[in-house]
Amino acid sequence: MAGHEHHHHHFSLCFCDLMRLLWSLVMPCVYLSLALTLLLLLALLGLRMWLQGRRTSRRAQEGGPAVAFFHPYCNAGGGGERVLWCSLRALMNRYPNVSFAVYTGDKGVTGEQILEGARQRFNITLPRPVTFIFLRHRGLVEAGSYPHFTLLGQSLGSMFLGWEALTAFVPDLYMDSMGYAFTLPIFRYLGGCKVASYVHYPTVSTDMLSVVRERNPRFNNADFISRNPVLSALKVVYYCCFALLYGLAGSCSDVVMVNSTWTLGHILALWRAPSRTSIVYPPCDVRAFLDIPLEGEDEDELEEGWEELGRELGSEEEGRGGVDRKCHSIVSVGQFRPEKDHPLQIRAFRKLLDRKGDGPGGREALRLVLIGGCRNQEDEDRVLMLRGLCQELGVSDRVDFRLNVPFEELKRELVSATIGLHTMWNEHFGIGVVECMAAGTIVLAHKSGGPKLDIVVSHEGRQTGFLADSEDSYAAAMETILAMSPSAKMEIKRAARESVGRFSDQEFEACFLAATECLLN
Repeated sequence: MAGHEHHHHHFSLCFCDLMRLLWSLVMPCVYLSLALTLLLLLALLGLRMWLQGRRTSRRAQEGGPAVAFFHPYCNAGGGGERVLWCSLRALMNRYPNVSFAVYTGDKGVTGEQILEGARQRFNITLPRPVTFIFLRHRGLVEAGSYPHFTLLGQSLGSMFLGWEALTAFVPDLYMDSMGYAFTLPIFRYLGGCKVASYVHYPTVSTDMLSVVRERNPRFNNADFISRNPVLSALKVVYYCCFALLYGLAGSCSDVVMVNSTWTLGHILALWRAPSRTSIVYPPCDVRAFLDIPLEGEDEDELEEGWEELGRELGSEEEGRGGVDRKCHSIVSVGQFRPEKDHPLQIRAFRKLLDRKGDGPGGREALRLVLIGGCRNQEDEDRVLMLRGLCQELGVSDRVDFRLNVPFEELKRELVSATIGLHTMWNEHFGIGVVECMAAGTIVLAHKSGGPKLDIVVSHEGRQTGFLADSEDSYAAAMETILAMSPSAKMEIKRAARESVGRFSDQEFEACFLAATECLLN
């Protein structure tokens, strides 16, 4: 008994000695933490002063302020790039004393080649020169660099890429036009810049959380995670933490522009800056299509329109004979990214062919044309996978792939198409959908996101297109469109054309300049 008490007393003494030791270390740790925090603040302050000094010297040389756009994929051919070039054109025309730069990660091209690509793809020519800042580490924001925790990896990578951009060129106004929100605090707090952002698509959204919670397999929710309740719960926690950080980063923006009602709802929920946020619909080159008469209108005007189009496109045959009106082409316009869901288009097209059979108006009269841009090797590999899917389903002879096509070829395909196909779930906007409507193509879009809320909506009580959300519903809708009478098709085409005026380049430029005026004045 006495031994037990002795042991207990010895343990109490040891515990007291341990607590005294820990308490004696508390104040040194506090002092050390304060010292390290002070050193960090001084380092950040020194960096800020150094960067502001570089901006001052640059302004002394150039004689005016500079606006820089962060767009690592500016040589791609998607809707985001059209926003970039239209924004630059509008600002250059409005502010003649401001210089402009673009941070890009494109390699193997010159600035002149990038501008020529913009002219060919989008029919856009800038009125003044722009400086290109070529970044060397774009791989830091490539999804392929992060097989796991992709969102977090890309976001951290964007911060390093943003730091490379800031040290290469310090602007007065920084504009993120690709959705890299984690670069905003770097330019605002270290660079001392005014910052603005144009958000095409939130990096994380409540819809993504719903997909994981409901354990639905999608391109951003692997099968092995959706099948495991523990992994799904952990991924929900990961998304919630990331959403908090994303909201803090985005709230640094002085001006926030979003491209649709759907994006607005998510950005308001995450960034919580309603007084600084507004909808600026992206620019769609509708004028190039509106001059072409709709099929079935006055025959003289139609003949004249096809002749003019034939001369524009350099076709060997003039007028209406230059376009094959016997074959119904179903055209899809969109970059070859996983979220565009091109496999759904191919599978739905296969079901349509099965429904139509081999008779008149059947397989030989239908063709699916997939038009889009490839940003990198990953996209090119995806095209090879899609070609393999066509072979597997036995439709490779009825499916065409058109990669990185110039604007005139895009125009020719849309004008001659019967159906414009779109399959992306929760597409933020859908410029390709608008272009199809302007070209007189009957649109069949996904029943979600921008197409559902902003684009394929009734115009003055008239139908402007069709919506679907599965292989069967897409195939059925395509069959319905092909079976419609010419007068019914014409009514939809006219209503669709009348509704797209709100998405013109002119409307975009007016809204964009109004949103950014407080920063540039």
